[in-house]
Amino acid sequence: MGTFSIWHWVIVLLVVLVLFGAGKIPRLMGDVAKGVNAFKKGLKEDDEGSEDKAKSEPKTIEGGATSNTTSVNKERDEEAAKG
Repeated sequence: MGTFSIWHWVIVLLVVLVLFGAGKIPRLMGDVAKGVNAFKKGLKEDDEGSEDKAKSEPKTIEGGATSNTTSVNKERDEEAAKG
């Protein structure tokens, strides 16, 4: 009961042919292929667009890096001078 025989597949194929007709199935598959190709083209354009954008816009860092080690060293030097 868990496996499909060749007759099950033949019946399914006949039902599909009756429902959709012999001419509609190739058009349906063609539309699916066009959709897949359009999707792939869209993904490719997005990848190319992001690469071009990354190359054309250099990244700048606003503001400078501050370090607390200089203030800590100054406090340590002041304490050493006092005591």
